[in-house]
Amino acid sequence: MTETLLLDRRTQSIVEGYVPAGEILSSLVRFFSVFSDSTRLRILSALAISEMCVTDISRVLGINQTTVSHQLRFLKDAGMVRMERHGKIIFYSVVNDVVNDVLLKGVEFLGY
Repeated sequence: MTETLLLDRRTQSIVEGYVPAGEILSSLVRFFSVFSDSTRLRILSALAISEMCVTDISRVLGINQTTVSHQLRFLKDAGMVRMERHGKIIFYSVVNDVVNDVLLKGVEFLGY
């Protein structure tokens, strides 16, 4: 039994071309997985306001430094944050405004 598509061929072609696949899909999954952890979201939100060192993030968010360091490593590997050394202290900041835009769009979507 053959099912009939309700989409016309042009629309089907557009949908097939638009839906991500392969490496693009894998990259998107990795990108959005960053936002699936509450600790990472809190750290990103804080860094969207000001660059900070591990100690400052730990104190401001009430998270132990080991956890902060682990999550910052994850965020750095994901390309979301950058680090800059000033003497003995390493400061972290979000890579660009797109990260903050994603956070703000989530808040906007939820109506807050």
